[in-house]
Amino acid sequence: MTFGVGLLVIGGFLLGGSYSIFKADSDTGGRTGPQVAFAVVLLLAALLSSVAGVLYLV
Repeated sequence: MTFGVGLLVIGGFLLGGSYSIFKADSDTGGRTGPQVAFAVVLLLAALLSSVAGVLYLV
């Protein structure tokens, strides 16, 4: 497995984690601020990792 493919796999896991955190909402008030912030941070990390993996493979 090359480094670029590894970055793509890590990006996929981060994207799944971001989706999972964003979909989980509390019973009383919906999504909380820190929950949305953490999901956004994971989404940005996933995009960065995926783009780096694609650029490494090109």
